[in-house]
Amino acid sequence: MSLQSSDRQLSAIRNRKIGFVFQTFNLIGRTNAQKNVELPLLYAGVSARQRTVRAKELLEMVGMSDRAKHQPNELSGGQKQRVAIARAMACNPALLLADEPTGALDSQTSRTVMDLFHRLHRQQGKTIVLTTHNPALAQECDRILTLQDGRVVDERKGAGGHGAA
Repeated sequence: MSLQSSDRQLSAIRNRKIGFVFQTFNLIGRTNAQKNVELPLLYAGVSARQRTVRAKELLEMVGMSDRAKHQPNELSGGQKQRVAIARAMACNPALLLADEPTGALDSQTSRTVMDLFHRLHRQQGKTIVLTTHNPALAQECDRILTLQDGRVVDERKGAGGHGAA
């Protein structure tokens, strides 16, 4: 297998099997919420009609259908994060990697985002790997791994789904 072929395979896995949610949202600024959600589907080769239908479904799921045509600069931090979660779900990944997804949000909005993650786990069976410095958020998870200098130094059970809607 060539290096180029391996890179293509890894890109395909990242696009179709893993959804990414970041603290800084990483939305495209000149593209409305719906088009931001459609983007992974475009890269996956999904038709324009199917992309539109899927994006609308996902924006509805995260409570953002009324803001679909808004640019990121017209959205609050919590709204941006919900659009980012919808985008991460576009290709129906088995795994969501969430890097400090509530770090830039107030506590009430953080609760909304965490409830959404719990719902995705419970109702759709999504595996969610959440990194956080917030012990209260970590406690909500089923399993808590503590890392120090890149090594696991502690592993314990969390409450698993506290506050889930």
